[in-house]
Amino acid sequence: MTVTATDNAATGGLREWLLPLAFVVCAGWTIWHMPAFILDLLPPADPGLVDQITELHQRKDVLALPPVLTHTDFMDWLAVLLMPVIFFYGAATVQCAPMEYPHWRAIDRIALMFGRVTMMLIILATMIMLYEVFLRYAIEAPTLWANELTLWLAGYVFLFSGLYAMQQRCHIRIFLLYDVLPRWLQHVFDIIGAALLVVFAAFLIYGSYYQVFVIKFYRWEMFGTAFDPPIPATEQPAILVVITLIAIQACINVAADWHLKPAVHTAADDIDKDELAAIKRGVGGTGDTGGGRDTGRPGNGAGDSTRKA
Repeated sequence: MTVTATDNAATGGLREWLLPLAFVVCAGWTIWHMPAFILDLLPPADPGLVDQITELHQRKDVLALPPVLTHTDFMDWLAVLLMPVIFFYGAATVQCAPMEYPHWRAIDRIALMFGRVTMMLIILATMIMLYEVFLRYAIEAPTLWANELTLWLAGYVFLFSGLYAMQQRCHIRIFLLYDVLPRWLQHVFDIIGAALLVVFAAFLIYGSYYQVFVIKFYRWEMFGTAFDPPIPATEQPAILVVITLIAIQACINVAADWHLKPAVHTAADDIDKDELAAIKRGVGGTGDTGGGRDTGRPGNGAGDSTRKA
């Protein structure tokens, strides 16, 4: 089922802020206490590695509550249980904003929810940087964690925005030759583009699975600094997971856009009529630019975009 932007007259409002924030909080708590889950659910056979992860857990545990199992406590399991509930409820209730790709389908809700999570991560990273600047230059008492936490969040922003950009068909594409091809040949190139992405994802997972999940994640490799966040243990598995989702989304785009009319790209695509109208209103003009920005562009599979590279 195709859902257009006009089907949703209003966005989700405050809900689309609170649900991504709640998901980020639950995911952050789960990730920060992952050593406890490793020790309880899949303890290493190497006693030295067990001691190392145990020391990490004792040093990083936030509340140090009585454990439900050997190491995990009530808050750890509450965060784990709430995380998928919040995510899928947020995906089920997400509203497409007017500036987003209008011909989205129900299956695109996952990518849209990741877009909202990305939005929240950007806001949190910005607030952390502002806080650090205030402490560093106003009070002269900088933190040990702000820079690395911002770096950690920025990694997820980069990954999740790639998935969101794939769903929105807003990644960079050179369409000079593509536009002059007949529609059937455009379909062929759409399939080839999606297939190449799937092959890339498959080889990436095959070649790095052991390094990422056994060495980095299972041993819970840290960053090795004063704050010592688990950036290697979390970012590298996230790369494999997100590139898999991007490959799946590319295939979804090909199927979803198969029967849409081909996009016609012109020099006018470079003009944002909404922004031009806002500028005119700001200087006292009427803001009438002969019509709003055309957001009804049809997709062309895994590589469609109305932007010129």
